[in-house]
Amino acid sequence: MQRIIVVGPGALGCLFSGLLSRAAEVWLLDHDQARADRIVHQGGIFCEGLDTWKAQVPVTARPEDIGIVDLVVLCTKSQHTAEALMHARPVIGEHTAVLSIQNGIGNAELIERVVGKAGAFAGVTHQAAILKAEGKIQHTFDGPTVIGALSGRSSGELNKIKNVFKAAGIRVRVSDDIRGFLWSKLIVNVGINALSAVTRLQNGYLLEEEGARDLMKAAVEEAVRVAKRKHIHLLYDDPVKAVLKACREFRHNRSSMLQDVLKQKLTEINYLNGVIVQEAKKYKIAVPVNETLYRLVRTIERTYPLQAGNDK
Repeated sequence: MQRIIVVGPGALGCLFSGLLSRAAEVWLLDHDQARADRIVHQGGIFCEGLDTWKAQVPVTARPEDIGIVDLVVLCTKSQHTAEALMHARPVIGEHTAVLSIQNGIGNAELIERVVGKAGAFAGVTHQAAILKAEGKIQHTFDGPTVIGALSGRSSGELNKIKNVFKAAGIRVRVSDDIRGFLWSKLIVNVGINALSAVTRLQNGYLLEEEGARDLMKAAVEEAVRVAKRKHIHLLYDDPVKAVLKACREFRHNRSSMLQDVLKQKLTEINYLNGVIVQEAKKYKIAVPVNETLYRLVRTIERTYPLQAGNDK
């Protein structure tokens, strides 16, 4: 039986640790031992929504207590990837595979620096869950997960990951073009997340406001120009239509960036619209909408204590 550690006790971390525990020995790694103890004390992970289950997954903030594992699954926010990798270092052995199931671009490259190209993998998931409380989630969408290596080459390790995911009941497939999947999801997030964070609107309401809809289209079109310049193969013939469809299908969803802003946390803006701004500079492509959204969200992050309503 494979030994797996899932890093990050957020919604996806709880979901994947619970599901994978059906087919492997799974630990959930937190950075807060007090919270880890509370989740263990309540009996592990509880899931409601699409399905209802309980998983007595052990949770700890002490990776040295676990020992070397076969697979590390990163489910943290992208801004915490480097820190999470260092925290998980004691469980990473010579043959440990590390898989990122995170938003944004650049996580797999960070993993490569730690474990080398042979052990670094990236994934895109269309699973969705909401964290209701510590260790308690609502499973809201059961979508497929796609995994692959940045090199595009399949491997025995990649097939092992696929097999354990399948055994756990997770719909998964291997792609030889995981960059295309990563960038395709990035472009959807570029169209929705920052705009929802600035306006504080759920996805569906972005479609109802002409100004917001126009900004969404412009942000996506800018991102597509950058992707094409990088020779990225996108999954959508019409990326704008794909983003509008995502807004309609998840109209009552609060984007992860909106949730972060409402909780006054740092967002993943550097790894979403920030990536478009950074890459556009390399190719001298103008991306004024993405640059504006990027600067607005960064301003919001930096000024939480100064914002109206927070000075009481």
